[in-house]
Amino acid sequence: MSQFEFGRAILGVGFVAYTVPMPKRPRDPNQLAKLIVDIAIGEVDDAASASKRTAKRKGRAGGLKGGKARAEHLTPEQRQDIAKLAARARWKKIALLAA
Repeated sequence: MSQFEFGRAILGVGFVAYTVPMPKRPRDPNQLAKLIVDIAIGEVDDAASASKRTAKRKGRAGGLKGGKARAEHLTPEQRQDIAKLAARARWKKIALLAA
């Protein structure tokens, strides 16, 4: 089984990507500088950083439960294959550091 097939078998075929639309920033350097100053002094709320915070919070929540949920759905053979790949990667890294 190739590495690609292994990843597909574990993770599934479809991947969903969540993107947050970035707000329009002025292209003029002077207007952009003024916007940056306004954001820094708190006169204007930065929509981009607010959307990044929201995305980060959602990602963190998913990460906390993701490993346990994934492990529950894996067979013992799949968990063993994952552990072998991880061990190989660790030993490869150690070998590179020692050289």
